[in-house]
Amino acid sequence: MRVESLGAALTVTGSAHLLSTRDGPVLIDCGLFQGGEELEARNREPFPFDAADLLAVVVTHAHLDHIGRLPLLVKRGYRGPVYCTPPTAALAEAVLLDSARLQVEGFRQDLRRARRVGREAEVPEPLYDEEDVHRTLALLRPALHYGERAQVGPLKVTAERAGHILGSAYLVIEVEGQRLLMSGDLGNRESGLQLTFTPPPPVDAVMIETTYANRIHRSREATLAEFRDILHQSIRAGGKILIPTFAIERAQMILYILRNMMEAGEVPRIPIFLDSPLAARATGDYFEFGDELIPPVREALQSGEDPFRPSTLHVVLTSTESQRINRYDGPAIIMAGSGMMNGGRIQHHLKHNLWKPSTSLVIASYQSPGSLGGRIVAGESPVHILGEEIIVRAHVHTIGGFSAHADQDDLLAFLSTTGTPRVWLIHGEVPAMEEFLPVLAQRGLTGNIMPDHQEVDLLTTTFPAGRPPGLPESHEDARASAGGE
Repeated sequence: MRVESLGAALTVTGSAHLLSTRDGPVLIDCGLFQGGEELEARNREPFPFDAADLLAVVVTHAHLDHIGRLPLLVKRGYRGPVYCTPPTAALAEAVLLDSARLQVEGFRQDLRRARRVGREAEVPEPLYDEEDVHRTLALLRPALHYGERAQVGPLKVTAERAGHILGSAYLVIEVEGQRLLMSGDLGNRESGLQLTFTPPPPVDAVMIETTYANRIHRSREATLAEFRDILHQSIRAGGKILIPTFAIERAQMILYILRNMMEAGEVPRIPIFLDSPLAARATGDYFEFGDELIPPVREALQSGEDPFRPSTLHVVLTSTESQRINRYDGPAIIMAGSGMMNGGRIQHHLKHNLWKPSTSLVIASYQSPGSLGGRIVAGESPVHILGEEIIVRAHVHTIGGFSAHADQDDLLAFLSTTGTPRVWLIHGEVPAMEEFLPVLAQRGLTGNIMPDHQEVDLLTTTFPAGRPPGLPESHEDARASAGGE
C-alpha cells in the first residue's frame, strides 16, 4: 500500500496522491495549488510521472484544489478515465471552464501590461484553455455512487458521502486484501446545507484531511448569532459588506441563511449582489441533486421554492454590471469570488472599499497564509491589489463556524468507526497537524504527517514522533524561539 503525495502534503491545497499498484499507478485527485505566489508556482512544475502511464484518476469532489490540474494532466498526455460521482461531474464542467477563462483573461491582461515595458516574453502562458477542459470533460466517468463498489483498474473503490460539498465523497479502496480510506475533504457536522458524512468502516490505513484539526468550530447557533450581529453593526455603519465567497457550497449556504434571516425579520432587507457567474451556475446543480441536502432545504426544493434566493438578491453576470455595484450608494452585501481573494471580482470590490472605515469584510472561509485573504486576516496593511497599495481601514470579521471543513471533533468522530488504522495527515498546515498527533495518540492511533513527494508504505513506514525527515522545526520549537508569542 504505497502512496506518494504530490500535493496537499504539508499544505492545504493542490490535492494529488499517487497510489502504486502492481498493474500501474492510480491518481487520487489532481488539484490546483492556491494561495501565495510560491504555492501557485508549483502548478507549473512537471508531474513526476508520465501522464500516459496512469491507469485511472479518481476525484473526491469538484473544488478547484482537487480537480484544477486535470486539464493540465490531459494536456500532458493523459487519456484514461476520470472517475467521480454524478454531482461532481456536473459541477466540474462549470468549475474547470471558469478556471480556464480566468487563466486566459489573466494572461491577456498581464501581457498588455508587460508589452508597455517590453517584457512580454516573461509572461507565462495559461496552464490550459477551454479546449483542454473540453477534452478533460470527455474523460469524466460519473460511475461512483454512494455505498456502491466500483472497479477502477485493479482497485475496488467504494465512494461514501463526505458531507463537504455537493457530490463530495471519501473513498474506501480495496487492494490485495487491504483497505485504504482516502478522506478527500470532510464536512462540518453542523453544516447549514449538507447531510453529515456516512460513518466509515474499519480499514487498515487512513489518509485524512486536517484543515481544522487543531480547533473546534463555534456551534451553529453561536455562529448565526455572530453573523447577525456583524450584519447589524455593518448596516449601521452605512457601508458595503464584502463576503469573499467560494462558488460551491459557501455561496449557497450564505444565501440560504440571509434569506431565512430577512424573512424572519432578524436583519433588514438590504440589497445582496451575487457577483459570481460560477456561483449562480453551480446553484442550479443544487436543485438537481437536492437529496444530498439537509431536510429543510430539500423540502423547500421539492415544494418548488428557491431557498437560495433572498427577495433582495441581484445576480451579477457581466463585468459591466459588476463595475456598477461600486457606484451604488448605501449599505449592501456583495458576495464575490475568489474565496481567498487572490483573484476574481472580489479584488475590484476590495480596491474600491477596503480603505473605507464604513466597510465590513466578512471572512467566512479558510484563508491560506500566503493568500491575500490570509495576509489581511494577519493584519497586513497596506496590501497590494490590482497594481495599487490599498490601506485596510475596513472592519475585518472572521466567522470560522461557517466552514465546510470538519473540525477536530468531527475528525475524531469520523475516525471512531475505522478501528485502529495507521493515520496519515494530509491537507493541513504543519502546526495544525502537529497539534493533532498527540490527540490521536491519546486515542491509541498511530499518526504520521504525510511527507511531500516521498513515497511511503502506509502500513509500515513510521517517522519519529510522526514527523517526516526534513520537516521544519516544530510548532512548539518555533514558539519558543519567538519568545512564546
